[in-house]
Order: sequence, then C-alpha cells, then structure tokens
Amino acid sequence: MQKISVNDKMQSGYFYELAVPIGEDFDPLFTPELSPKELLELGIFGGKYLNDCKNEFPADWFLNAKLSEIKDKSLNYFSVDASQPLSEWVNKGWINSQDPRGWFQWYCRYFLGRRTPIEDQRQIKRWRAFRRHAGAIKKYCEPYDHQCRKKQRQALLHWAYDARNI
Repeated sequence: MQKISVNDKMQSGYFYELAVPIGEDFDPLFTPELSPKELLELGIFGGKYLNDCKNEFPADWFLNAKLSEIKDKSLNYFSVDASQPLSEWVNKGWINSQDPRGWFQWYCRYFLGRRTPIEDQRQIKRWRAFRRHAGAIKKYCEPYDHQCRKKQRQALLHWAYDARNI
C-alpha cells in the first residue's frame, strides 16, 4: 500500500494510505461522471482550489487545469460563481477534519484510492442528494440551454455531475 504524506497550507502531518488502484473500486452507489482531472480542466471553484497541494495529486491532473491564485469566476465552465465560502461549509458541519477543503478534496483522495468507510458513506450520501439540482434543470430548462440555471449547472460540475449534458 502506498502512503501519502500531506503538508500544505490547510493540513500538515496528515497521512493516508491508498487501498485500491486509482479510479477503481468505487462504491456502486457512487458513479461520478467526471474525474478530478476533468473537473480541474473544465474550471471549478474559480480556479482557486488545490493550488498549494499539487504535490499530493498526479501531475497530469494539473497540465490543463484552470487555476488561479485568486478566485476568478470566468475560469468556471459556466462563468458564474456557484460556491459558498469554506466558512459556510464549516458552519453547516459539512467539513471533516481529514479533508479540510471539503467534498472535492475528499473526492480527489477517494479517486486516488483512499478509503475511509464512514466518511466515504457520508460523502457519497451528500453527492447523491446533490443530484436534485439536475432534476430542477431538466424541469425548468430546455435541453442543453446552458444559459438556463447556470449556477446550478456550475454547482453540479463541482460535484462531478456533467451539467453540459442536461
């Protein structure tokens, strides 16, 4: 088993092991439509994500990633800000100390092969619940009208749902 050491602006002295091969052996209830690499290339979180922890993840994830030192909504695929500040996530109890950056950090580490059963189930449950936003887009928008409900579409991208196909 490969052991990963984390030392960045938000987390230091944290270690985790990769229990399964990268991109494999997902929970059957967890079927993301986009990989972390694809999400970073499409533009998520205004480019302000994982900037200080690139060493933890495969270098090819960042070759064509849209990143910025400051949040820039124009980097997002739908060019809108669809994020809440991290402080709001903390206030709502959505942050687990093992992944202080939130859901996407959990997903990146899960994709790499880390498995933490209790937290994995919690995050997969949250991911499945987020699907409701795709239903709203289908109900209120013409198919493939990317100008309709852009914030919901961008938010779906953040959660590995391919909102370009709705």
